[in-house]
Amino acid sequence: MTGTAHFAPTRRTVMFGALAVALAPGRSLAQAASAQHAIAMQGNPAWPASFDGPTYANIAAPKGGQLTQGVLGTFDSLNPFIVKGLPAANIRSYVVESLLARGYDEPFTLYGLLADSIETNAERSYVTFTIHPAARFADGKKVTAEDVVFSFALLRDQGRPLFGIYYSKVAKAEAIDARTVRFDLTGADDRELPLILGLMPVLAKHAIDTARFEDTTFEPLTGSGPYRITAVRPGETVTFTRDPNYWGRNLPINRGLWNFNTIKFDYYRDGNTHFEAFKKGLYDVRVETDPGRWQTAYDFPALRDGNVVKEELPYGLPKGMHGLAFNTRRPIFADVRVREAILELFDFEWINHNYFFDLYARTASYFDASELSAHGEPASAREKELLAPFPGVVRDDIMQGKWAPPVTDGSGRDRATLRRAFDLFAQAGYALSGTQLVHRASGRPFIFEILCTTRDQERLALVFVRSLKRAGIDAQVRSIDATQFERRRINFDFDMMDYRWEQSLSPGNEQLFYWGSAAADQPGSRNYMGVKSKAADAMIAAMLRATQRSDFVAATRALDRVLLSGFYVVPLYFPPKQWVARWTRIEHPLKTSLFGYLPETWWHKS
Repeated sequence: MTGTAHFAPTRRTVMFGALAVALAPGRSLAQAASAQHAIAMQGNPAWPASFDGPTYANIAAPKGGQLTQGVLGTFDSLNPFIVKGLPAANIRSYVVESLLARGYDEPFTLYGLLADSIETNAERSYVTFTIHPAARFADGKKVTAEDVVFSFALLRDQGRPLFGIYYSKVAKAEAIDARTVRFDLTGADDRELPLILGLMPVLAKHAIDTARFEDTTFEPLTGSGPYRITAVRPGETVTFTRDPNYWGRNLPINRGLWNFNTIKFDYYRDGNTHFEAFKKGLYDVRVETDPGRWQTAYDFPALRDGNVVKEELPYGLPKGMHGLAFNTRRPIFADVRVREAILELFDFEWINHNYFFDLYARTASYFDASELSAHGEPASAREKELLAPFPGVVRDDIMQGKWAPPVTDGSGRDRATLRRAFDLFAQAGYALSGTQLVHRASGRPFIFEILCTTRDQERLALVFVRSLKRAGIDAQVRSIDATQFERRRINFDFDMMDYRWEQSLSPGNEQLFYWGSAAADQPGSRNYMGVKSKAADAMIAAMLRATQRSDFVAATRALDRVLLSGFYVVPLYFPPKQWVARWTRIEHPLKTSLFGYLPETWWHKS
């Protein structure tokens, strides 16, 4: 794309474009009146149809050069949409586009990409997309409504299970004409579904062998995106080359993006080799997840000479819930007072100081460090209204925003938290017998197992076991390989395990799989704790039907309060910012998006 002229359409250009859509054959005036350039989950899109480009991108960024990224792991397929195989990274978006593209400075708003307009009603009982007249696949063939319907059916029937779960809610998908596709959502009762369909990958019907679609392959998919896959060494390297004829290079949503001529992903099997390769300049950007390494291991010549910089980048997404999950299906964890007592015994201050250089913040919410979090916030009138049918479900201190995880003296032997734990155990019917905590009525000792699969999980569990022993609890650490761990996790065959539930600023249907009552008995769901709460179900339902952001925030905070009151996990920790190191030959915009850093907005230094 080097040397290709870029232009910013004027307001007049946009108006003529909208008029052309409005007067397209087969579209009534009523339909045209509701056609929009974007759709938000709640409220209205922040950017008008005439926006110049993303607020987090440099629309004057130079084009050219190469970005090399290092990936820890391997791959055996170039198809990321099927169950089989381990797919290579970033085929989605780089090669295969969707009808709409996410705006990364809003919770959940989508703007025109392959579709230049979207149309729906207040109930969202249908959604209609109009394909951009210039949209082309990499082989030059037009993207049509027939391709969209084909992709919908193929992914629903032969793609990953999540496609089937969502797309099966669609009553009917039909191509109205070559550029118009309509989805009938009657009965779905799901306000998120039009956006989910907007993010559906669009595949080229003429280039797909449906009989072989579910097989792993090293044959690149034919997409409509800004890059093509031009070189592959299985398990080792994938090279993406920018398509000089990319149809969407001048779209507002793409300005300042896709700046490198080539993007190469090199795969490393070992974490130490992966880091050493970065130090040698074999790849350009590294996201660090180990606070110890971030604090101590970056003192190497390239950084001292200014050729590498370390940056702590802000991001506005909820930090999610990282915690040691109780399996409440186990009788030993059925009592909420027991679960709260065990939480009291976790010495975050000691662990953070001695293992993590005080770089982590304590997790105190399922939507931490975001507007969706109830931590430190008294319940609003709307939250109280939502929770009124469920008296007593939310604790008073959590309702008032006064609860927080216990803070210790950092000694590793805090007596105050130990006393509080013993008080709670006593209320639940437990007492010390010598040095062992036992159930008074049955004489049964308090014994459970912490399931682990990584060295980091095992190290943390062993530290926690020492604290539990002070209370007379016999906790065992069981380390197993990843395959066994996954099997046991899927079937809820554990007492306690380490897990992280990631969250967005627009949590939706996935919350049913995380905490919904129906998911508690559904193997493979992420309701690992076994939450069965009518209040939680009701708050999720309120989230899904909210049309205004204020109602959505209230429902999400109310859900947070319900989950916190259940003490379903021992909350752990999170990095307050993204830790990113880069070679200075790569530059990025001054502004970081709400979602954090975005490599697609970066460029090679001239």
